[in-house]
Amino acid sequence: MKTIFLHGLGQTADDWRAVIQQASLSDIDCPELFSLPEGDMSYSEILKKLEKRYEKETEIFCICGLSLGGLLALDYTIRHRNKVDSLVLIGAQYKVPTRMIDFQNFIFRCMPKKAFDNMGMSKKDAIQLSHSMRTLDFSAGLKDIMCPVIIICGEKDTVNLKASKRLAKLLPQAELHIVPGAGHEINKEAPEAIAAIL
Repeated sequence: MKTIFLHGLGQTADDWRAVIQQASLSDIDCPELFSLPEGDMSYSEILKKLEKRYEKETEIFCICGLSLGGLLALDYTIRHRNKVDSLVLIGAQYKVPTRMIDFQNFIFRCMPKKAFDNMGMSKKDAIQLSHSMRTLDFSAGLKDIMCPVIIICGEKDTVNLKASKRLAKLLPQAELHIVPGAGHEINKEAPEAIAAIL
């Protein structure tokens, strides 16, 4: 079965390398999310390209997403639940906190353009993408998720820990794993923990 890894904002597909190396998975796809859109950089454009990328898949697959990748994984599963065998959400929200996004955009605006070189996108694109996520809310669609769900969150990821615990209660088939000592980017900080869970 194929496992799809979706990275977060400020990351690239390469940030999954350590997890993939340690996990015993044979069929893997790890797209560069920010090279998918052809027009404006927005959440809806990235989702549209993901849907196109997997529309011809005939076998069901597992989606593993971190942060932005978790939002996309959750959204994709709600829209295409017959294609998803299982779902792994890492440091993910199901209802984006507008204040958090606005604060993140403020930080982005203060950062020099050069700081975005390793993100796979420009400063303008990062701000635009972040802004396009302000109103995301998948609360109503959670009831449509029938597949097994694993929720992973770092013990020190205070922004997402509360949402992860709430999500685990809202999805009765979900299993919550809190990784001791880890922050938000668990795929970089504790790849062995994700690999063991997978």
